[in-house]
Amino acid sequence: MLRVLLVDSDEQRAGAVRAMLEAQGYKVVGVTGQALDLTAQVRASAADVIVCGLEDPSRDALDSMRALHRDEPRPVVLFAERGEPEQIEAAIEAGVAAYMVEGLAPARVRPVVEVAIRQFRAQQALRAELQRTQAELGERKIIERAKGLLMQRHHLGEPEAHATLRRLAMDRGQKMAEAAAWVIAQKDAKKRI
Repeated sequence: MLRVLLVDSDEQRAGAVRAMLEAQGYKVVGVTGQALDLTAQVRASAADVIVCGLEDPSRDALDSMRALHRDEPRPVVLFAERGEPEQIEAAIEAGVAAYMVEGLAPARVRPVVEVAIRQFRAQQALRAELQRTQAELGERKIIERAKGLLMQRHHLGEPEAHATLRRLAMDRGQKMAEAAAWVIAQKDAKKRI
């Protein structure tokens, strides 16, 4: 059961949306009239999804969404009365997963939330893959630099330097990148002496 934080200044509409969400199997864990300090609200309510009904998203509301996206990433669905291209772009940059124009209508919420959740998960998976790839590339660079130092210092060929580094890693109970960082640190320490 997904936990939803509902942000809407119109109490009557918020009540109708809440009833529709709960009828659809969602658990509404909070209703607030303002999209300010969303990070604290999400942490307090343990919300999985944020559904916002804002006539005109303010700069403060978008800043709050940006902080949420940075600190506690969650799918945010924004229903707004207006959809100027600059507003939509600012909302997407703030981490909004779905931006719907013409306001928050209870019947439209569920399908949009489902799409936003899938979009958010796909985006998070891409981010995780990018971070993993960047980390692997960083490790490879460190290993290549350490092999170059071993080749230069001990007059080794590339295969021998690789084997030496692998042996060092095994002897020290480390990953090759950790052993490579140690080799580089030893060289840098000698320079400072």
